[in-house]
Amino acid sequence: MRGQIAGLRVFVRGLKIQAEIGLNPDERGRTQSLLIDAIATLDPGAPHRLSDTFNYEHVVAAARAVADGGHVELAETFALRVGELILAHKGVREVCVSVAKPEALVAAEVAGAEIKLRR
Repeated sequence: MRGQIAGLRVFVRGLKIQAEIGLNPDERGRTQSLLIDAIATLDPGAPHRLSDTFNYEHVVAAARAVADGGHVELAETFALRVGELILAHKGVREVCVSVAKPEALVAAEVAGAEIKLRR
């Protein structure tokens, strides 16, 4: 007996990029390391070809596009912009994006924001 596909998610975890981000004066004019996680929930269907699914290179392209777009003050805004670019792809019905700043707090591994968007 074959199982019926109840859901399909494509994810990228720990994408490392450099971006100009932050509210503080010392965060302007320089880049910081970010860690991006993204999970795209797709329309149900059996994936047999790349065209049947979501290519995780789109996550890389979305994050780089936002980083290349200039200074962003909030991790929340960065996550929203990446999420909107991912959600624009055919077949993606929901996306969850987190943006972590490893250098934000001395006493923590990372600090950041996560956002979930759906059609």
